Amino acid sequence: MAKNTPATELNEDLQGLLQKERFITLATVDHESGAPSVSAISWVYAADAGTIKFAVDHRSRIIENINKNDAVVFNLIGAGSCFSISGKASVESERMEEVPIKLAKVSVSVSEVRDVMFYGAKIVTEPAYDKTYDEEAAAKLDKQVMDALKA
Repeated sequence: MAKNTPATELNEDLQGLLQKERFITLATVDHESGAPSVSAISWVYAADAGTIKFAVDHRSRIIENINKNDAVVFNLIGAGSCFSISGKASVESERMEEVPIKLAKVSVSVSEVRDVMFYGAKIVTEPAYDKTYDEEAAAKLDKQVMDALKA
């Protein structure tokens, strides 16, 4: 993707990056202040080139923000660069029944994808994180959530 030339959907590389759980940030418009609000999320899945789904706690401020203003922006670091993925979000399900914890399922219709990495640089190490709770329980929950996002 050439810099400064926005696309209207995810390319194959970005779709591939969003086929499994990963660190990504999500910006919404705060429903009270009207200011930008940024959150880190991990349960994200690209259903196709034009749709990204994600799961968050059903009580998350993200859900309140989307219900008031559906404009969202993901920030994805990967494929050697940093990408801004804009779209319109809608709460697809207030409660994902397939998952033992109360998570909402959100669908985002992608409208614009931009390479926003500053000139003359590339990402050489992508963000990584460790789960801080029981690894076996985390793996089981992650599989349940990702399967539910794919459904």
